[in-house]
Amino acid sequence: MTTIIDIDGSQGEGGGQILRTALSLSMITGKPFRLVNIRAGRKKPGLMRQHLVCVQAAQRISNASVQGDELHSQQLEFFPQGIQAGQYDFNIGTAGSTMLVLQTLLPALLLQEKSSRISIQGGTHNPMAPTADFIQQCFLPTISRMGIDVEFEVEQAGFFPIGGGKVTATIQPWQNRQSLDLTKRGEVQAVNSYAGVLNLTDDIAKREMAVLQDQLSPSHSQQVYLKGISQGNTAYVAVHSEQHCQLFTALGEMRKSAERVAHDLAREVKNYLKSNAVVDEHLADQLLLPLALGNGGTFTAQCISEHTRTQAAMIQKFLDCEIKFATTIDGTDLITVIASH
Repeated sequence: MTTIIDIDGSQGEGGGQILRTALSLSMITGKPFRLVNIRAGRKKPGLMRQHLVCVQAAQRISNASVQGDELHSQQLEFFPQGIQAGQYDFNIGTAGSTMLVLQTLLPALLLQEKSSRISIQGGTHNPMAPTADFIQQCFLPTISRMGIDVEFEVEQAGFFPIGGGKVTATIQPWQNRQSLDLTKRGEVQAVNSYAGVLNLTDDIAKREMAVLQDQLSPSHSQQVYLKGISQGNTAYVAVHSEQHCQLFTALGEMRKSAERVAHDLAREVKNYLKSNAVVDEHLADQLLLPLALGNGGTFTAQCISEHTRTQAAMIQKFLDCEIKFATTIDGTDLITVIASH
């Protein structure tokens, strides 16, 4: 019998990322795990609908046997078999994040000999997860430099509480693994701003774009048109520098003016431009797993969050790799991943 890996879900930031990373790495390594205190750090602990879909999706592609896979469960045992590349459809059934389901399955499917195509229905623009825009314009282009080839399409946008969004991803086998060096971003070449609404008045997007114009003087400003059945608003800014494109996103909220949404977004962008870092704190923790599975690499980050440290600890539970945190002379956080092979 393979030794089961015991994981305490209350460690570090105590969120759903612990579960998703455990699922990804359990499938890849074939090592089963037992996770207790699932999402202990959250107001509503245990498995929510989107986490349960991650478990069910991982179970399906790896033919796993699972115990504890029910709503609000705070303990889970997962015993994977072999991963099967292929065509898969998953429906969260709520506005839960399609992006988090994608990020759970992506590492395992990349490492297969055949391509896979997955479609996921649910939320595409969630406040507690990367948006579809972030995945499409920032995460996937960055990991493509490691040799990862994913075609990604947003068929419909989905916002809380209705959801109804749909994304598809075609994942090619990862054949040419390259290390990543993102320690210098080089000159900023363009700052582009975007805003869009779904089934709300265009006025909201126009007001956001006016604030972004005033605060950032973007090189290019554009209203985006979304389709779907839910209602929502998104604004985002792409900072294109010589070595990297970093995306910053904001979502409209009830009782928060369009002006305030755009102002807060502009402040985030300005903080990034003032720093010497290449990647923001969110992309930092998303890059750790591909780097550990690939040929490693090094990058500077705006900050090393508790989320990133927890992610590093989880990866090192399953893989024989090394993740180092340091600070450069100018005070920028530096992350180095030394892959196991």
